[in-house]
Amino acid sequence: MKATNPSFLAINGGSSSIKFALFEWDNPPTAILSGTIQGIGLPTGSLTAEGQPERDLPIPDSAAAVRLLMDWVDERIGKESLAAVGHRVVHGGPKYWEPERITPEMIAELGRLKSFDPEHLPEEIHLIEAFQKRFPDVPQIACFDTAFHHDMPRVARMLPIPRRYEEMGVRRYGFHGLSYSYLMEELKRLDPVAAGGRVILAHLGGGASMAAVHEGKCIDTSMAFTPAAGLMMATRTGDIDPGLISFLAQSENMTAPQFNQMVNHESGLLGVSETSSDMRELLKVELDDVRAAEAVALFCYQAGKWIGSFAAALGGVDTLVFAGGIGENSPVVRARICEGLGFLGIELDESRNANAAGVISADAGRVGVRVIRTNEESMIARSAVRVLGLHRK
Repeated sequence: MKATNPSFLAINGGSSSIKFALFEWDNPPTAILSGTIQGIGLPTGSLTAEGQPERDLPIPDSAAAVRLLMDWVDERIGKESLAAVGHRVVHGGPKYWEPERITPEMIAELGRLKSFDPEHLPEEIHLIEAFQKRFPDVPQIACFDTAFHHDMPRVARMLPIPRRYEEMGVRRYGFHGLSYSYLMEELKRLDPVAAGGRVILAHLGGGASMAAVHEGKCIDTSMAFTPAAGLMMATRTGDIDPGLISFLAQSENMTAPQFNQMVNHESGLLGVSETSSDMRELLKVELDDVRAAEAVALFCYQAGKWIGSFAAALGGVDTLVFAGGIGENSPVVRARICEGLGFLGIELDESRNANAAGVISADAGRVGVRVIRTNEESMIARSAVRVLGLHRK
């Protein structure tokens, strides 16, 4: 059954999945349903949408996934009811960061920026162009993951390399900005005083990062020029010794593309465990597999160090927020990350943490620790509404 009222589609595309959500055309936007296309590149993938049976089918590549999504839009929404489409775009370089309507000039500039983020931009551009071709009269909005971090202090944006590269746009950009914007809006709704204080946001999932926020503004973040930097992730290294590039080039004749493949797709939890990039699977076998145990331990150890470093940047911490697939769903990981952080005033209540309560900190702790379920698709919708000025008619 097709939608009869004007609808807004929010798309959050990734390398192995596409998340999407449908909203009523309103201000603020009202969620109707959400869904996911998973298993891109595998023999059998799936399309799951609320209120509809899961459909298993082959999704050999991203092009097939995009066609599947557009066919679903035609079937579920229809061209006549699709009012606008919003896209999460990971990197906009130095020119684009605020949400804005997509133009041919923007597409051309994003094409020139592919070297900034070869892991995401090509697929995101393909998604946009495919929707433009199928739905040429529907406005599309780009929502950049770097917006939240754009006004960080200059000292936080600079990288310690020759100054001439800064003119090429090489600096710390930061990512997961849509998630962080949503988390701060939710924190302000839940506790306005806390939102105005010293906050550390921990988005922990397949991609993992943290942000330090003071008086509602980001002052530092763990990801840098690309999303591969910072905290160890599911398959990404996070920060590593740059001398490895020369060493591996000499010892294994590793090329730059091969190094990029290793850093982004063969490292992190997967590289250390040698079995899985999924934290849930590693926790199941850690008692019997030392490699899995060490992968989990390294992730938690690094996360704790980043919290400590951001507490230093903030001059203390008042609130810590966990979000993302791991941050929201793994009490064990949250507890291990917070072990040893009592000197900062971070103490968890064991029962609250185990039950994923909204507030999981102990009453005696000086720092409020929260679990907030993030929603990047909702933030895409909110941002697009602001750009287009949509109001109920």
